[in-house]
Amino acid sequence: MEYEIGPNEPVSTAVVRAVSAVQGREPCSLQPLADAVDPGALDALFAPQCGGTPRVGGRLSFVFNGCHVTVDNGEYLTLQLLEDRSCDERDEEYLDGRFR
Repeated sequence: MEYEIGPNEPVSTAVVRAVSAVQGREPCSLQPLADAVDPGALDALFAPQCGGTPRVGGRLSFVFNGCHVTVDNGEYLTLQLLEDRSCDERDEEYLDGRFR
């Protein structure tokens, strides 16, 4: 699933909304995002630079509530349920150090 992050939507909020949508659950029924990643640091990572200049580029991937989440440039999320991924794909990413 792909999710476009709104222009004024914090990345942390977008992650919770997207994961709850893909799993068909209420956001409050998910584990706290802080169990996977610091929400404030996630928002700051993709926030505009001093003076309001947008950050360009950047990608972060992590696992949250059974989903592999990738944030691209603070504009898009890509979600994939872990159960949908083959064991070989997960093992390969783990060995490459992209998946912890």
